Amino acid sequence: MIRHLVLFKLDEGVERDDPRVVEGVEAFRSLEGRIPEIRFWECAWNLSDRPIAYDFAINSAFEDLDALRRYVEHPEHQAGVALWHEFATWVIADYPF
Repeated sequence: MIRHLVLFKLDEGVERDDPRVVEGVEAFRSLEGRIPEIRFWECAWNLSDRPIAYDFAINSAFEDLDALRRYVEHPEHQAGVALWHEFATWVIADYPF
């Protein structure tokens, strides 16, 4: 199995209730059950207010690297990515478990 972690940082001046952000969150929350490669899916806002904290996280799992690649290339995933490019940056970690 491959763990796929993504941590998002909202751009300066962008708030969680910004309509673009609301749409972006919903786009990612809706992926579970819509992309068959997803084996585990959770996403949520970070509770920490520490300056180094990121704002939003996705914790997911895939059977193998090929499944992860198919997920990354999936049109619905790509649509969510396009939304988030408008208001955030992010970091990713993929590792076996």
